[in-house]
Order: sequence, then structure tokens, then C-alpha cells
Amino acid sequence: MSFHRTAGLVAHLRQQILEDTLAIGAKLPSESELIAEHGVSRTVVREALTQLRADGLIHTRRGTGSFVLTAPTQTPSAAMIAPRTAAERVSLIEYRIAVECEAAALAAQRRTEAQLRGLGEALAAFAAAGDHPATAVEHDFAFHRALAEASTNPHLQKAVADLGPAMISMPRTRLEAGAVRHQLAAQEHRSILDAVAESDSAGAAAAMRAHLSASRRRVLDP
Repeated sequence: MSFHRTAGLVAHLRQQILEDTLAIGAKLPSESELIAEHGVSRTVVREALTQLRADGLIHTRRGTGSFVLTAPTQTPSAAMIAPRTAAERVSLIEYRIAVECEAAALAAQRRTEAQLRGLGEALAAFAAAGDHPATAVEHDFAFHRALAEASTNPHLQKAVADLGPAMISMPRTRLEAGAVRHQLAAQEHRSILDAVAESDSAGAAAAMRAHLSASRRRVLDP
């Protein structure tokens, strides 16, 4: 009976993550809240959280709670398979470097003033979301998507749009050292925006490469 209750709770929480009810970076309800909501024992809740951690979907910080790291794959043929391991995250970042450095370079050449303002708004929203990981991921992706839109290349636009917010790395170290790492990421975004504003294609591509290379180092941090 306990096994079935655990499996049911795991399936429910996975679905909430998949549907973005629990977004990447969001904090899960507490053990007590899950017990009350689902009418299960503390053992069932802890077994369900253990399974979600084993699947790489959440990370638990002692005394703080559990947070969503990534989204589960909806189907085996889904266009974007959410990365779970450090190696998968690094592979995704390598792909993003190939795509987004060129997107940044083209955006510096082709962006409109309206698009530049949109990038500035996305950056400001991201910088202000340091204490809210789920909101930070949302605005982080919004910045990168707006940059791809400013490239005016439909293939680059689709590549970034298809990745979705799951492309934003949320390793446990980002949650544990949130304020410092968030500030660094915001500064990296600012460097990209400054180069785009100055119509500096080479500078924009270099700033994007530096940002994503720093993201790769953050993923690999022990």
C-alpha cells in the first residue's frame, strides 16, 4: 500500500513540474503540507522526495526545503529532453554556445530600439529576482529568447524557443549560493546587452561565450 501511495505522489509532483505548476527553481510544499494535502504518511512523502531526487528533478537543502532543478521529459520523443546530470547540462551549454553566440552577434547588427528596450526590461526583471529562483529562471530565459528574436533569424529563434526554460541551468550549487551567483549572472547578461546596444557583433558574441562558459563552470562546481 505504501508503495502505491509513494508512486502516486511521485506521479502527481512530476506532473506539476511538467505542467510548470512547480517551475524550475520553485520550492516544493513542505513535508507537513504534502501530508495534509495528500493524506499520506511522512514516510510516503520522504520516499517520494527521495525518488524525485534520484531522478534529478529536485534538490533538498537541509532546513530550507526542496527545490525543482529541471523538468521531466514528457515523452521519449520530446524535442527538448531536460538535462538531469552534470554531463547532460554541459552538453546542452555547448550546444547553446554554438547557437547563442551567433544569435548575439546578429542581434547586435539587427536589433531595433524596441527590441533593445525589451532586452533591458528582461535584464532588469532578472536582476531583481535574485531571491526567487523560479522567477529568475523565467526572466533569464526571457532575456535569451528576446536576444534570439533580435537576431531576426527564424532558425536561431526556433532553436532557443524549442529549448524553453529548461535550458537554464539550475544545479544545486546555484540554489545554495544563490545571491552571489545570481549577481554574477546578471553582470554577464549586462555585458551582452551593452555590446548589443553598441552594435558590437564581436563583443556580443564574446560576451555570450563568456557567460555560457561561466555557466558551464558553475555546473561543474562540486
